[in-house]
Amino acid sequence: MKHSMQACTVGWLAVLFFLLNSCIEEETYDNTPQGNFEALWHIIDRQYCFFDYKHAEYGLDWDEVYTRYERYITPDMPVKGLFEVLGNMLAELRDGHVNLYANYDVARYWKWFEDYPANFSDSIQRNYLGTDYKIAGGLKYTILDDNLAYVYYGDFSSGISEGNLSDMLRELALCNGMILDVRSNGGGLLTNASKLASRFTNERMCTGYITHKRGTAHDDFASPEPLYIEPSNSIRWQKPVVLLTNRRSYSATNDFVNTMRQFPLVTVMGDRTGGGSGMPYSSELPCGWSVRFSACPTYGPDMEQLEFGIDPDVRVDMKTDDMARGLDTIIEEARLWLNNH
Repeated sequence: MKHSMQACTVGWLAVLFFLLNSCIEEETYDNTPQGNFEALWHIIDRQYCFFDYKHAEYGLDWDEVYTRYERYITPDMPVKGLFEVLGNMLAELRDGHVNLYANYDVARYWKWFEDYPANFSDSIQRNYLGTDYKIAGGLKYTILDDNLAYVYYGDFSSGISEGNLSDMLRELALCNGMILDVRSNGGGLLTNASKLASRFTNERMCTGYITHKRGTAHDDFASPEPLYIEPSNSIRWQKPVVLLTNRRSYSATNDFVNTMRQFPLVTVMGDRTGGGSGMPYSSELPCGWSVRFSACPTYGPDMEQLEFGIDPDVRVDMKTDDMARGLDTIIEEARLWLNNH
């Protein structure tokens, strides 16, 4: 029986859900500012999955975070003041998958892309797509004037069927190469990511590993399990591909880039991806606010961390003078690369 990457992921998420709800006892907390603060800090302390890695990377000390933020908690503080304090505390994790949800706002950490160049312009992209581009599910595609395919996938939540992919690849079959653009794709469904990736490999391949929390200690994880990508049984692309990325290539897109970079005909070009390799899980505070956080880490094929992103094979940034002329520097470099290879 074939096991796709998504099947492995779904299976382990089911195990994760069972373990987090049955093996880790949750205390009850009062619906007060102090009670909600304690509840949130302990939920993260027991179930968040990147503490050791982030301590090594930038010195994160969750106990010190408790001490620093607990001093802002007072019995009569306003609700929105509490939300701000809790949101700022979560931002110490530097994780785009960590959010606090209230009816009126969502606390989020966006510096993973805000502190970097955009390296994408949808208005300039229209100069390449034109107005008569074709649409196959969530994919937009066209043939550039140098006989290169240009394919853009902006959201892995936008569905693609096997028929979409086969028909698109038939349309592009005579092209000399493909530019596959996933810049500013913030993620979505892993099923779509693996479905697309399966059209670029001719063999089953281990693309990484996944593990899950089995207790409350920061380093208490089960043994890693391999994740695989299977080649599609239908039409597969057999020519060079340049995969375009930027910092907003996040979550499922980060996973997609990790898979694609292992294929021999694929070159990753652009900026480092945004990361987001932790599978998210949700819990609730006494006041009814919900918190989402990374609870299940995935790794690359050499057990390397992917949480803070994946470097491209060829680093390229958009240039101001190119943009002033309506040119996308990264697309132009991809064209040059494909025409020379």
